[in-house]
Amino acid sequence: QVQLVESGGDLAQPGGSLRLSCAASGMTLDPKAIGWFRQLPGREREAVACGSPKGIYTYYADFVKGRFAISRDNDKNTEFLQMNTLKPEDTATYFCATVHTYPHTCRPVGGYWCQGTQVTVSS
Repeated sequence: QVQLVESGGDLAQPGGSLRLSCAASGMTLDPKAIGWFRQLPGREREAVACGSPKGIYTYYADFVKGRFAISRDNDKNTEFLQMNTLKPEDTATYFCATVHTYPHTCRPVGGYWCQGTQVTVSS
């Protein structure tokens, strides 16, 4: 059974940092691509950052460029989203999923999603 298990969501202060983890079981992440999405109540889910096999494409939404970074530990079969310089508007539920990544966007594929984790940025 394929599962993506996410962790790392928490309460952070503006300007602070968090790191989200997306651990895969039942499948090997490499060479799949993992993307990160977020959703606020009443709003559509939006792409935040997506990687691709061998780093051919990496997508970052404009609102996180220079602040967020994705990485992967293949030995741990885990993808990470490092979130720095957090802003209150980053408050949302964050999800990881398997994706196809293109130069300027990414989209979920395969139907594999994690359960979501809450990130709250507030002083």
